[in-house]
Amino acid sequence: MSKPTLVILAAGMGSRYGGLKQIDGVGPSEEGIIEYSIYDAIRAGFGKVVFVIRKDIEAPFREKFDGKFGDQIEVAYAFQGMDSYVPSDVDHTKREKPWGTTHAMLVAKDVCDEPFAVINADDYYGVKGFQKMAAFLNEEAAPDLFSMCGYVLHRTLSDHGTVNRGVAVVTEDHMLKDVNERLKIERGDDGKVTYLGDDDGLRHGLEDNDVVSMNFWGFHPSIFATIEAGFAEFARENTGNPRAEYLIPELVDGMIKDGSAKVKVLVTDDKWYGVTYQEDKPRVQEAFSKLVADDVYPSPLFS
Repeated sequence: MSKPTLVILAAGMGSRYGGLKQIDGVGPSEEGIIEYSIYDAIRAGFGKVVFVIRKDIEAPFREKFDGKFGDQIEVAYAFQGMDSYVPSDVDHTKREKPWGTTHAMLVAKDVCDEPFAVINADDYYGVKGFQKMAAFLNEEAAPDLFSMCGYVLHRTLSDHGTVNRGVAVVTEDHMLKDVNERLKIERGDDGKVTYLGDDDGLRHGLEDNDVVSMNFWGFHPSIFATIEAGFAEFARENTGNPRAEYLIPELVDGMIKDGSAKVKVLVTDDKWYGVTYQEDKPRVQEAFSKLVADDVYPSPLFS
């Protein structure tokens, strides 16, 4: 049986961070968050990592990663362009940003033939999350059974601004019933966590222990055919909307509702760390220094 693959979505613009946060050093030896994910994937039993990036950032990626861990895990690149998989009858020239996370996953189609996990490049997911995901991909993944690693909401907030999260509704048998993208989530001065409603512009409450998606998904490779067809439809419907994004939670939610797939929720109590804002960086650096001190990771991570 082939080992699962880790697909890392790293083509984002980093506009709120103000730079190429995908490879910015946060570890004691200037490791990027992405490197800790790869380290955790290797020890969980993943066999390949696929970097999904833009062509214009290929050089700095290769400079930082080429030869660093190639003897421990196979490495491949896939490129997300404004024209990637776009139907010929769709004008993509007015696009202002990439087409979203589902589109980013689609461009890995030609280098991913085995069950695979998808993560963001700038999020730290924790050791247990990768272990649970690897077990699922090895033992349970099927064309109609996917997985989502679920995190506890209060462990995923930023102290320096709002965040967007897919808030999950989970059944008693640990299956995903619904996932709703909630925007501009923050903890207010009153201690309550709220999000901004996109229909009414009002703030609505969330619970600290709500299960949320951090874009850590497990899929069977058969999903690529569904995505390709779905993206073509999405692109045609949004020709006049240059900022519309085809997002993984929306894809999954649609498949759950039409009965074409079920999604098992792998809840972990791992603490999430991320660098949505430049002000997040010192806290993340402190967290990785402590993880190294606690012998969770060596330093340097790859020698």
